[in-house]
Amino acid sequence: MIRVILILLFFLTQTNKAFSLIEVDITRGNLDPLPIAVSPLHVDPNSKTGSNIKVKELGEKISEIVEKNFKSTGLFNPLKKDAFVQKPDIAHLKPRFEDWRLIKAQALVTGKLLIKDEKLKIEFRLWDLTASKEMIALAFTTTPSNWRRVAHIISDKIYERLTGEEGYFDTRIIYVSEEGPKNNRIKKLAIMDQDGAKTKYLTLGNELVLTPRFNPTNQLVTYLSYFRNLPRVYLLDIETGVQEVVGNFPGMTFAPRFSPDGKKIIMSFAKDGNSDIYTMDLETRVVERITEDTSIDTSPSYSPDGKYICFNSDRSGLQQIYVMKSDGSDVKRITFGKGLYGTPVWSPRGDLIAFTKVRKGRFYIGVMRADGTGERLLTENYYQEAPSWSPNGRVLIFYRETKSNSKGEGHSAKLWSIDITGYNERKIKTETDASDPSWSSLLSK
Repeated sequence: MIRVILILLFFLTQTNKAFSLIEVDITRGNLDPLPIAVSPLHVDPNSKTGSNIKVKELGEKISEIVEKNFKSTGLFNPLKKDAFVQKPDIAHLKPRFEDWRLIKAQALVTGKLLIKDEKLKIEFRLWDLTASKEMIALAFTTTPSNWRRVAHIISDKIYERLTGEEGYFDTRIIYVSEEGPKNNRIKKLAIMDQDGAKTKYLTLGNELVLTPRFNPTNQLVTYLSYFRNLPRVYLLDIETGVQEVVGNFPGMTFAPRFSPDGKKIIMSFAKDGNSDIYTMDLETRVVERITEDTSIDTSPSYSPDGKYICFNSDRSGLQQIYVMKSDGSDVKRITFGKGLYGTPVWSPRGDLIAFTKVRKGRFYIGVMRADGTGERLLTENYYQEAPSWSPNGRVLIFYRETKSNSKGEGHSAKLWSIDITGYNERKIKTETDASDPSWSSLLSK
């Protein structure tokens, strides 16, 4: 992938990050999204390109992506462009604040672009219309074909300035693409931008693939595949396409996942009829057993500081969630509610654990504090599981299976996302059915 070169044109005019136009409460949704105007980028008339990119349309396309990113959060209400009274080039120099306030906008995004010598330069500014001042001004230089990524990076910068927390737009999602009848599904690894664009298939579908997971520090992926009916754990470099086998395991292996520093893989491994949690050092390939219990221990996930591991186990008689130190000591059960708990995943912030809960035939996606208190069920359905966090810990993505009709005939699996407040539940567009999603870290870090 072409790397984006970021050139800082201006410094933040407000250095105090504590100030933001949006205050987000973790326990409730933002019921009044911030009205924001995203002006089309003014195209410098001196722009020239030898590629097939239509320069005149590029400014509109970039602003459309920024607008869609904001709309998808549920925190912003992008205003219709037919209400704008200033031309993009004039607004970018200095907006007439009173005109924008007339259409109820509280924030304004302006920008311009120049393509010269096969380089794309984009400037953008964010304006606080209530205070009548500039909040941020930046510029980026890259190749013209990389314009979509720049749109996502601009979205991240504006989101961070307005909310006080990091954005998540310049990211990718890897998942299992599914096609065919339920009893004969063809499953391939697929990857796409977080907004569903630029889908790419990474395997051919000849072998069953399961549980792809991103490395938190780079664009490596680990996943489980069956080669001649034997489970193998793979590593795949998304950038180079290089793939290697981490290990062959004669028993059943479940849900490999990276440690926070990306140097280990943690997974559950069934041996002699018993499932325990193991880690593998990716440099030495030394395997270490973490749990030793007669129960079934699965779905391990590290805390972001690497000091603790959450997992689910039936050692109490029913499947519940436990937390232990990373060396396997000091095991504590943290769920005591009615129902079965599974697939725990620690938030990148470290404050919450997401999980799947099953009760009375219904599946729930929920979150709780790391000690098990404060449980909140965000969404329920016929069947849904496998939550994965956005890199800022604000949004969960998961997959949901539905019946195609009232008789229970047919089958469909789709990706969905929901804010941790329980608001803004959305279906994510994919080319095929999809399951087992995993969210990458920010690409521009």
